[in-house]
Amino acid sequence: MSRRRIAVTLVLALLGGWLAAADVRSKEHRIANSVGPLATALVARADIGAGKRVAASDLQVRQLPARYLPPDVLRSSADALGLRAAVPVPRGAYVTASALAAASASSDGAPAVAPGERALDVNVSNTGAAELGGPGARVDVLVTTGKDGGAGRTSLALQDVQLLGVRQGSGDLSDHLIATLRVTLRQAVYLTAAQNFAQEVRLLPRPAGDRGGAGKLSIGGKQL
Repeated sequence: MSRRRIAVTLVLALLGGWLAAADVRSKEHRIANSVGPLATALVARADIGAGKRVAASDLQVRQLPARYLPPDVLRSSADALGLRAAVPVPRGAYVTASALAAASASSDGAPAVAPGERALDVNVSNTGAAELGGPGARVDVLVTTGKDGGAGRTSLALQDVQLLGVRQGSGDLSDHLIATLRVTLRQAVYLTAAQNFAQEVRLLPRPAGDRGGAGKLSIGGKQL
């Protein structure tokens, strides 16, 4: 075979390979466009019976098309640990906030939390428990300073915190709510200081499935 024929054959082979690869890429692109972007979702690795406390071995985090996800699907195993299934969750099903009941309790009645976490009671100025969404809901925490006539400032102190429970205050705090939050130790220290020195702590309920962050945000009285 002449060198020219060999060169032509090689060029045709390379061209055929490039066309085949381009066709595969085109198909992948069409499929990606049809299903849309992917998002993190929590699914059941095994069947979870109603009333069962959710364990880490029951859960699996997967990347799935966002357009097909329920609005209240959970995004992290930490969101489900310490909760019980309100209804049966079959293997492979989405784990949603509505499928989980209130946080389970330990033998002394305290909400169960994972190692490194704390269940902290916080006096909040919200007046209606229903507005917070109930146990398992996610909230943002606003802290307003300016106690005793000082310069006022409201800051977005914590974001995307899990609510473990809520009850009505008593005595001087009867017009407030006491919210139990799942927080880290550092967050617990911060919120404890905020209760002692700040003018107000308020919770902002998040819509189901909203796990976005707003970054640092703080507004002082002079900015209004």
